[in-house]
Amino acid sequence: MPTSAEPRLADGRPVALRAVPYDDPLARELVGRVQQEYVTRYGGPDEAAVDPAEFVPPVGLFLVAEVAGVPAGCGAWRVHGPGVAEVKRVYVEPEFRRQGLAQLLMAELEDGAAAAGHRSVVLNSGSEQPEALALYAALGYTPVPGYGVYADAPGAVFLGRQLREGR
Repeated sequence: MPTSAEPRLADGRPVALRAVPYDDPLARELVGRVQQEYVTRYGGPDEAAVDPAEFVPPVGLFLVAEVAGVPAGCGAWRVHGPGVAEVKRVYVEPEFRRQGLAQLLMAELEDGAAAAGHRSVVLNSGSEQPEALALYAALGYTPVPGYGVYADAPGAVFLGRQLREGR
């Protein structure tokens, strides 16, 4: 799902964003890295139920970001409710962080969700992910009611935002 201008990192390197199935080997590898990040930060993996079919266009999307052919990150969305998409599995490899890749992924995910007819997006993060929380705040995400397996979990952070018209 490339945009009109080739996305680039802050250092000028081009980024290739491509949709792959959630159960694609590269997607599985990146999701494994996301889960390892959760283990490091929270002591265990994300326990939210995920069905690969939820990320198949047009009802969802799983994106892989590559820089010079190197897997650099991922992100996804799935249907959360009528007109609402849930962002999942946003992850950037450590060597590509602080270069604008997460913003590129989020913009493409939001554009995809809007193109599929969603008016808003929600996500679940946590207090041990201050970098992610800062990113989401900068993108205009604000608190929303908790949902799912972590609805009442200490340290769980639920955020959302309206998608811009025309996205």
